[in-house]
Amino acid sequence: MKSNFFVFFLIVLLFNFCTKNEEKEMKKFIDKTTVNKTVKALVEKYGENERERISRSISQMANFWKEEDGSKKEFFEFCLNNFVPTGEKLDQVFQRLSNYFEVISGHFNKISLELNRQLHLDLGEILPIDLMFAGYDPSANLTNDFFKNKIAFYVILNFPNYTLQEKNTLGEKWSRKEWAFARMGDIFISRVPSEYLQKISEVSTKAYAYISQYNIFVGNLVDDNFKTYFPKDKKLISHWNLRDEIKSLYGKENSLFKQKMIYEVMKHIINQTIPENVINNPEFLWNPFKNKVYKEGKEIPFKSEPNTRYEYLLNNFQVRKAVDKFYPEYPTYISRKFELEFEISQKEIEKLFVELVSSPTVKKVGELIRKRLNRELEPFDIWYDGFKARSLLDEAKLTEITRARYPNNTAFAQDLPNILTKLGFSNEMANFIASKIEVDPARGAGHAWGAQMRSEKAHLRTRIPPEGMDYKGYNIAMHEFGHNVEQTLTLQKVDYYMLNGVPNTAFTEAMAFIFQKRDLDILGIKNPDPNAKYLAALDNFWATYEIMGVALVDMYVWNWLYQNPNATPEELKQAVVSIAKDVWNKYYAPVFGKKDEPILAIYSHMIDYPLYLPAYPLGHVIEFQIEKFVENKNLADEIYRMLIQGRLTPSIWMKNAVGSDISVKPLIEAAEESLKYVN
Repeated sequence: MKSNFFVFFLIVLLFNFCTKNEEKEMKKFIDKTTVNKTVKALVEKYGENERERISRSISQMANFWKEEDGSKKEFFEFCLNNFVPTGEKLDQVFQRLSNYFEVISGHFNKISLELNRQLHLDLGEILPIDLMFAGYDPSANLTNDFFKNKIAFYVILNFPNYTLQEKNTLGEKWSRKEWAFARMGDIFISRVPSEYLQKISEVSTKAYAYISQYNIFVGNLVDDNFKTYFPKDKKLISHWNLRDEIKSLYGKENSLFKQKMIYEVMKHIINQTIPENVINNPEFLWNPFKNKVYKEGKEIPFKSEPNTRYEYLLNNFQVRKAVDKFYPEYPTYISRKFELEFEISQKEIEKLFVELVSSPTVKKVGELIRKRLNRELEPFDIWYDGFKARSLLDEAKLTEITRARYPNNTAFAQDLPNILTKLGFSNEMANFIASKIEVDPARGAGHAWGAQMRSEKAHLRTRIPPEGMDYKGYNIAMHEFGHNVEQTLTLQKVDYYMLNGVPNTAFTEAMAFIFQKRDLDILGIKNPDPNAKYLAALDNFWATYEIMGVALVDMYVWNWLYQNPNATPEELKQAVVSIAKDVWNKYYAPVFGKKDEPILAIYSHMIDYPLYLPAYPLGHVIEFQIEKFVENKNLADEIYRMLIQGRLTPSIWMKNAVGSDISVKPLIEAAEESLKYVN
């Protein structure tokens, strides 16, 4: 795989070249005198009751109005002529805008879906032109265009933006319509030039392509005696399948060596000592313990992957940092990710995670796992899977069942209504949801892609081999199906289009976990363990502990990048490995008894989905709180009730859903209780 250093160099050069002119552009043109004059005129025209809304709107408009948009007099006149007072006319304007934005968002989403089809689906070789089209963002010019034609200013003028703190305090008393108005005010909070958005799309697409084709042919892994341990044609995508293979080996004979072998592969990926010619290539044998490559029985020289992994991460950082100056209130990608997207501050999330990973309960659960394994813990035991119901079942037999039931995508798609009715949905609702979901053959591990307008379908991408869906693939497909159900209900059944969706990605992950957890129930297989309830609590606790460490590494790496914006890929690699080891030594070494392990840096999301990882542990915490609440209730009814709230802030959504804010305490308490029954 070729080095992307040249791409990285061009990105830095481009954005440094543009900085001077764009900083000039970002300088405020509308002064306080003009703002005060405009506010005064509008209050005189529409009354004191509108003062707060007018003041907020005019101040926000002034942040984005540039000299090229018109003179100060034209600013004044635009505001005077286009402000709509609260009432029936404003409601009418809101509905019109909602319809327009649904049409625009929906069609842009559909275009992106189609342009990524060759990249995302298993449709043969990916050509350079496929990457070019997949990297094209059809909506990149939209915000610019809407500022130029004044639509953006019209929206800001009539639907001002509220801060996260204001949403959490005022929002508790807002009506559904007031919430929808506030979400309309979230649309135009920056004025990023289209070339920047296009570059972000291009870099993200290339990172996704790199990750989606990062397969390891584990059937070609050998020990010192050239013995192989996996089926010859077996290939596993990093990190998902490598991790899941480790998980699947618990409880099987002679599995420890296989797990250690895969862990060696992971360490080579993290450290970029992996031979370049074994990536997505079945031609060579590889001993990962000695890091030697063989062909036709002879050792051959090789080149290690040239920090490609970290070049993609660095490119993702550079293109996102380049737009910082266009967000006056959110000057870093970190603040935008947490306060705008997650709507939970980074400090709050970090505090939540640290509370759990440093809990004394972790050591107790770790000791229980050590006893169950009858050996000392290994670093990869962060993925211990022995608390799950399927740990008592033969995965080969499970695969026989899933292959017979789901030989292809069509069979899985046809069974979606049946899956939903088994989860408690009525026949009518099950058929409605299933009719809004299309099942596609995934190139990678699989993912879910939601629609953005009600006339379109969500897409479930899953990987089904020619011999049929294996159990791992089925388990992942159930996860993605949970996303699709959330995507469908929060688009089709929420009362206002502007409220479609969930508070953040952690909530859709929670729904995906809820579906994934019930995979055996759907197959008609009952958990044979009388302590199933307690085992499930321990499983959730341990999985949350693992992914919280991964998320902390992701967060700390981005903080390091902002402190070292001119870092090279080599320096970034060293920093990532160092940060991963530091987090491990602080929160994991006391449990595992081993120091300086880099395993927390293996997740591929860090490379192609910047700062997405915190959504997973948040999702586990939210899932557990929901599971506790829906116990002895109809799952489908409760999911429907919760999801049709739409996109409120996380705090308010959770209070409405389960009666309390997001907290790790219930998860810790449940683990402590479960330890009394499981040994």
